[in-house]
Amino acid sequence: MSRPLAALFLAAAFGAGPSGLGAEASAADPLAGTWVGELALGAITIRVVFNVAGAGGTLSATMDSPDQGAKGIPVTAARNDHGSIVLEVKGIGGVYRGTLSGDGSRVEGQWVQGGSTFPVVLKRSPGPFTVERPQEPRPPFPYREREVSIPSADGVVLAGTVAIPPGPGPFAAVVLVTGSGPQNRDEELMGHKPFLVISDYLARHGIEVLRFDDRGVAHSTGTFADATTLDFADDAEAALAFLAARPEVDRRRVGIAGHSEGALDAAIAAARNPAVRFVVMLAGPGIRGDQLLALQAAAIGRAAGQDEATLAAVGELNRRLYDLAESEVDPTALVTEGRAEAARFLERDTRLPQAVKDELNRSIGSQVAQLATPWIRTFLRLDPADYLSRISVPVLALNGSRDLQVPAEVNLAAVRAALQKAGNTRSRVVELPGLNHLFQHADTGLPSEYGRIPETFAPEALAAMESFIRALPR
Repeated sequence: MSRPLAALFLAAAFGAGPSGLGAEASAADPLAGTWVGELALGAITIRVVFNVAGAGGTLSATMDSPDQGAKGIPVTAARNDHGSIVLEVKGIGGVYRGTLSGDGSRVEGQWVQGGSTFPVVLKRSPGPFTVERPQEPRPPFPYREREVSIPSADGVVLAGTVAIPPGPGPFAAVVLVTGSGPQNRDEELMGHKPFLVISDYLARHGIEVLRFDDRGVAHSTGTFADATTLDFADDAEAALAFLAARPEVDRRRVGIAGHSEGALDAAIAAARNPAVRFVVMLAGPGIRGDQLLALQAAAIGRAAGQDEATLAAVGELNRRLYDLAESEVDPTALVTEGRAEAARFLERDTRLPQAVKDELNRSIGSQVAQLATPWIRTFLRLDPADYLSRISVPVLALNGSRDLQVPAEVNLAAVRAALQKAGNTRSRVVELPGLNHLFQHADTGLPSEYGRIPETFAPEALAAMESFIRALPR
């Protein structure tokens, strides 16, 4: 999963809002400017940024969470009453209250959301807050790019970009398929553009690349909310057919590289379509969806400092809800029964601290509603082994040792076993030390690190992909 399925504190509530301040900053109000603070959630720390503009008693503001890839969240009320500061963000049910220091350099206060209170000190930034992304390529490029439209199943038209290496070809070629959640062709998340970096690297090394917006995202048609993993596999196949038909592409060396859920899409496509001549699995799952989500929740919770009793209780609650999602056919009944089951569990369980129970009670409605979506009801049942065990073409499976979303040891072992069952002797399964789910060099692997790390995609992972594809038989 490119985006963590275990919810972070603010992530699920962030919606797309207008970017920018809407007014020129003015020194007339001491609060005008950019303010940066840190919100500590146990072992996780998330940066928050307030951009404030205005004068004459009238202020406007937006809020950013750069570590969660959220920008331009409207601040619905911004007030500075003689140094008493209020910044209210109704869209996520939060409010910041604090006191401006005499020299105007900091605000000491508290962020309140969902019944919880967190101390946050805001410090004035000397200018607009920016994040460093040194790998992001800038034109001019030593290759050509073409905007394309790709017909897919159900009348969907996918919008994408082809990066064509210099020279006449024929070129080995690869389709990039994003992970879970609605994402554009660059797989843009947490301020990073992994697929842009991958495409640039491979095109510079003589490999043609097609990347595309998910259905219903950016310039692609269709509805993302109604789609399942099987629909995304259809889109991957359509993109591969389009790429293979290009005159400069070598059809004997055309394949799919998918990240996270996208790796499962690639495996599904390769199992049923002989036109897929190779697969690259980037942090791809090897175990059933319900098992993966349980493993992911435990790994992230443990790394974030949760105790084993809490992890066990949350795991049991999730298991009950997953079982219900797999057995109950009617989505409306699933939501009703899921809420009732969760309420009974939380009332009786003695392992969970009351504060954790309160937080779960506040969020359980939205969590259960997600279980009623077509995507997750399909994903819970999908077993990658059903497809990997039927693949005979070369497969490169890469994962990082610090991946908490698709933990490497368990998933790579399952991928290896399934490929062995297929008698596939042309594949490599590699664990890369120190890399997280996004293939960044990381300290903990927690999703809260993603946006803080300047690196977008580790050079050794890029080199492994390039050497694997270039070594394919002609």
